[in-house]
Amino acid sequence: MSKKLSKEDLEQDILIEYSSRFMHFYNQNKAAVIGGALGIVIAVGLVIGYFIYTSQMEQEAQVHLGVAEQALMQGNFEQALYGDDDDFTLGFVQIARNYSRTSAGNLAYYYAAVSEYELGNYEDALEYIKNFSPPRGILGVAPISLHAIILLDLERYEEAAEEFKRAAEWDENNSTTPYNLFEAAQAHIEAGNNQRAIELLDRIIAEYPNSQQFSRAQRLIGMLGGSGS
Repeated sequence: MSKKLSKEDLEQDILIEYSSRFMHFYNQNKAAVIGGALGIVIAVGLVIGYFIYTSQMEQEAQVHLGVAEQALMQGNFEQALYGDDDDFTLGFVQIARNYSRTSAGNLAYYYAAVSEYELGNYEDALEYIKNFSPPRGILGVAPISLHAIILLDLERYEEAAEEFKRAAEWDENNSTTPYNLFEAAQAHIEAGNNQRAIELLDRIIAEYPNSQQFSRAQRLIGMLGGSGS
């Protein structure tokens, strides 16, 4: 009569079997196993090292950004852009280039665009704002609107209209959305595209009747001979 194996015996047999298989595989493929294990260790080490490095870079960039922000708030746009050699401070241009993969480096592109715009350097402002990645939600609306305003000053009206529309739809709400739709409509008018302007004005009237732009949209659409529906 055969002996009935207990659960413990079965588990032990399975462990022995898989241990034997692993040892056989290891003996046959020792170099590959060791190489693979080392590869995993190295990969994990690289990932950890990368996060430590990026964290340190972010902290450094934030410190530099804070100093440049003070110059910006004081209206010292040149210093905000390029720093001060005497004080060994960096400006937005250096921060954006040296810390491009950090959040602070990304924000430096936006501040650089603001500074160049205040100095009247619209082409340079445009290049910086194009390199800025706006955050999701309401905080991304103002930078996109600035992008549109820069294009307006460069008399690139159709592009400006598209950027205003993008700002309007970036975070749809009863304040910034109708405002940017109205600005987009005005940019289309400047470009001679009244039909597209009327479409946006109609949207304000239909979707945002309680907005400050509602009555302005009605008046403007009446001047253009639109529907006003």
